[in-house]
Amino acid sequence: MPRRKLLLLFVLMLAVLAALGGLNPTPRSGAPVHQSGTPEQPRGAPPGSAVHVLPDMPVVTDPHNVYAAAGAGMLSAAVRQDRPLVYVPQTNSGQVWVIDPATFAVLARYPAGRQPQHVVPAYDMRTLYVTDSRDNHLLPFDPKTGLPGQQIPVIDPYNMYFTPDGRYAISVAEARRELVWYDPHSWAQRDVTPAPACAGINHADFSADGRTAVFSCEFAGAVAVVDVASRQLLRVIPLPARHTHMGPQDVKLAPDGSAYYVADCDSGGVWVLDRAATTVQRFVPTGRCAHGLYLSRDAKRLFVSNRGEGSVSVLDAGTAEPVTKWNIPGGGSPDMGNLTADGTQLWLSGRYDNAVYVLSTVDGALIRKIPVGSGPHGLIVWPQPGRYSLGHTGITR
Repeated sequence: MPRRKLLLLFVLMLAVLAALGGLNPTPRSGAPVHQSGTPEQPRGAPPGSAVHVLPDMPVVTDPHNVYAAAGAGMLSAAVRQDRPLVYVPQTNSGQVWVIDPATFAVLARYPAGRQPQHVVPAYDMRTLYVTDSRDNHLLPFDPKTGLPGQQIPVIDPYNMYFTPDGRYAISVAEARRELVWYDPHSWAQRDVTPAPACAGINHADFSADGRTAVFSCEFAGAVAVVDVASRQLLRVIPLPARHTHMGPQDVKLAPDGSAYYVADCDSGGVWVLDRAATTVQRFVPTGRCAHGLYLSRDAKRLFVSNRGEGSVSVLDAGTAEPVTKWNIPGGGSPDMGNLTADGTQLWLSGRYDNAVYVLSTVDGALIRKIPVGSGPHGLIVWPQPGRYSLGHTGITR
């Protein structure tokens, strides 16, 4: 057959194959085929910015600062009309006190169970949940009105987090040494992750890509690393100094995702883990009983509440190098809390002093000390900036 006829026949065959879809990797429905080994695009990602993140997780707007969307005053439409209030759970007195952050006056007191621990914003930031580990329930508050609703049965919710894709609520069942995964809308139980080697499992944070969670093991002197998608425990990492009385506490991801910071009460400082949560790199002394970790609104400073000496250490959020230390006049027991939406104030519960401290984030000056009930714990300042909540006392991104 002449060469020209062969060429024409070949071109004709290619045209037929293309028409039948043989050379088109996209099905006729128009749904793209996910190629093996190709990273998923996060929700809202611009073209060409593929990042291997947890599917359906909102895009990381700034790879150098995962908290970029939670800057000063960056309130979403979902919270803009909410009442500015501070909710203070009282672990010993079994109440939640509601404080006006403008006047520092106590506006209301609500019964919340036998042992309310933390006030946790929902993933969509439309509900605030008070966790009660003794009575096995959540007490929801409507942030628009500041009023409580009906209790929701949940297993041992000492603390609670939400996966970065919003698919699950995680009850951190400290007494049971396990994580209980719930549908955050119906509150039907979906899974359980046993962590028998993680005694005192209680605080956590998530990697920049949302695929990994690191939980502290307070009574094991360790941290537990969990794969979010499979809900499987990957490993438990013993810390170099294994304190099992009051060991690891709060966990915070560095703004650029390069490290995890883990407060350690008995060690009196912060451990630094690598990006992959496989290795403990170093220790940064801060003060007696380092407990809570909070970032400034520009994510340049890390505030560490030293519960055992009544102080707050200020670290460089990128390097964990000490910057300064603020001592609360008269001492105290600063525990958990958060910043105001504009970032000018840091509110902390005084766990053993029945008080709430309001500190200036400029110089650490004590603006107000508010008497409250017995055993104030994981208070929340509301509203908070950000697009979605990962839980605890307002970890937003």
